[in-house]
Amino acid sequence: MKLYRLLTEDDSSEFCHKISLALDKGWELYGSPVMTFDAARGVMRCAQAVTKEVPGTYDPAMKLGAQ
Repeated sequence: MKLYRLLTEDDSSEFCHKISLALDKGWELYGSPVMTFDAARGVMRCAQAVTKEVPGTYDPAMKLGAQ
């Protein structure tokens, strides 16, 4: 089965660390990263989709980050 996650974070090194950890766990980048301005908080936000092929059947109760 193929899993999908959308990782988001403020535009900081924390976003890069989050993506690096996902890549280290076998997730693959899907598409290009995007940025948007969060006017309510006054910060830039980043997002990156990642996918991962894993054995088994999808269950909505699974913790995607633990895969």
